[in-house]
Formats: sequence, C-alpha cells, structure tokens
Amino acid sequence: MAKLVRDKIPEIIRAAGHEAQFRVVRDQEYNSFLIEKMKEELSEFEETPNLEEAADMYEVFLTFLKNWGIELSDVRKFAQYKSRERGKFDGGIVLDEIIEKN
Repeated sequence: MAKLVRDKIPEIIRAAGHEAQFRVVRDQEYNSFLIEKMKEELSEFEETPNLEEAADMYEVFLTFLKNWGIELSDVRKFAQYKSRERGKFDGGIVLDEIIEKN
C-alpha cells in the first residue's frame, strides 16, 4: 500500500480527522517510488484522460527532473533537437518489424 503522495497529504488527512502513518524516503528508495508514481499516474490517465490526470503526470515529471538535476529548459531544447532530427510522435507511425537485407 505504500505510495508516494503529495507533500500536503499528511496535513489534509489530519485535518479530515484521520490518522495515517507516513515516512520520508530518500536516494534509491525515493527514485523507485517516483517511478512507481509515474506508472500510477500514467495508468490513471489511460483510464480517464483529462486535465487533472495530465497535471498529475506533469507534476511527477517535474519532480523527476528536480531529483535527477535536469533543467526543464534543457529538456525542451533537446526535445526540439530530436523533433527536428527524428520527428515527433504525431503521425501515429508504428514499427512492426525491421526486415534485414541480405
């Protein structure tokens, strides 16, 4: 049941009159929880693609960048570079197989 939650969730739960047990994780354990959180948010978006779920994915993504010391502006620049060099994902192109020539 352990999962990464937003920073204000403990006080929201207490304000609602409930008790819960929390802990703070760091390093590799934190990385693992972040990855699991992104999977959770992607799954929720898949079930209900809406603004709220998109915002949750974005928030986790921003935390990824902060945690791994990557600047959002650098991600944008590199994404633009890759778009120019290799294209985007807008076309819906799916690679089924690469056929080796003899």
